[in-house]
Amino acid sequence: MSILRLKVDDPGTARRPGESLDIDASWHLDGPDHAVELSLVWYTSGKGSEDIEVVEQVTLASKAPGSSGSRHHTLRIPEGPYSFSGKLISLAWALELVAVPSSAVERVDLVIGPEAREVDIRTLREH
Repeated sequence: MSILRLKVDDPGTARRPGESLDIDASWHLDGPDHAVELSLVWYTSGKGSEDIEVVEQVTLASKAPGSSGSRHHTLRIPEGPYSFSGKLISLAWALELVAVPSSAVERVDLVIGPEAREVDIRTLREH
């Protein structure tokens, strides 16, 4: 079984677009796993079909099974889309550290918005 750890630079997971995010990843691969990938994704949930988009992906390790390692990575938070929750649909962000090909995953949820918080779409009004 592969062991994955993902640590964000500070305990807060809310960010503004354009900010940097420092990430420390560590792993111990055993079994068939031969790579570790870090992804920044957004996804929707709620009524209807669910969508997911990989915004950034980097291979942190490509080694033989049984290997261990760690790596620091800095990424820039994209301009959008913003995190929001509505009655029918929500959009959220996450960092995922994945062992390939087993798909063992470590995940950290993020909130991305103009004020480093989720957009409250109930307060938006049409002009």
